[in-house]
Amino acid sequence: MKYIGVQNEYFEIQKVDHTNCHLLEETQKDVLKLFWFTSDDNRVTIDREHYVFNKNEIVCLTQFHKINHLHVNTVNLLRFNRQFYCVLDHDSEVGCKGILYYGAAKMPKLHAKETHLDILQTAWHMASLEFEMNDELQQEMLQMMLKRILILCTRMYRQQNADEELSIEQHNLVREFNFLVEKHFRTKHTVVAYAELLFKSPKTISNTFKKLGEKTPLQFIQERITLEAKRLLYYTDKDISEIGYEIGFPDIQTFSRFFKKQTGKSPSDFRNTV
Repeated sequence: MKYIGVQNEYFEIQKVDHTNCHLLEETQKDVLKLFWFTSDDNRVTIDREHYVFNKNEIVCLTQFHKINHLHVNTVNLLRFNRQFYCVLDHDSEVGCKGILYYGAAKMPKLHAKETHLDILQTAWHMASLEFEMNDELQQEMLQMMLKRILILCTRMYRQQNADEELSIEQHNLVREFNFLVEKHFRTKHTVVAYAELLFKSPKTISNTFKKLGEKTPLQFIQERITLEAKRLLYYTDKDISEIGYEIGFPDIQTFSRFFKKQTGKSPSDFRNTV
């Protein structure tokens, strides 16, 4: 089921199985995706990392993720473009910037519990019914259902990632930090640089991340740079020196040292073994 508006607004939900699983791999400009797996043992490669998704697990992906399906049973697919609904411009409505989408190297993997499923199934069903209503209110109604799904997933994320231990201000600081890393990782490689953008001290940012019990802010930055380097090494024929320069390293030696420290392999060894 697909909606196309008069200004190229695009929204789609599909039931995917082994007969049409190529849909998972499609890449479209400015299109965000949500996969809701409805069976066990779905094997998917995302950015060359292998994942197994089971029933009622959800993953949110951007147009930058490289996806290959290995074995897919059943999954509900949702896609929408920026013209239909921009999560950046409407962040105050759904609060998913920097966590569900554009969250640097961290890919959110959610698990819908029974209480979440009722809401998710209702919103999905109502959206499916709305595709049959061809009137001037259709787009607004579809946007409402999308917002409901995104809000639910944002709540799931917070419950499953200890975000509830943070104050609202701290939660928003983490989200904004993650988003800024996604936006600037090619040119800004230090926590100090992001602290300046956020008008916070590096210590404040580090202490907030420590509450989550996860990686340090610097590790988030380095993982995003490494992910981009891997993508460029695998999916392009660019010279290694060009790749290093593209993601902010002044010379090939500095880039090679960084990459080997993060992955255990030199860029050339990584490219030759993938």
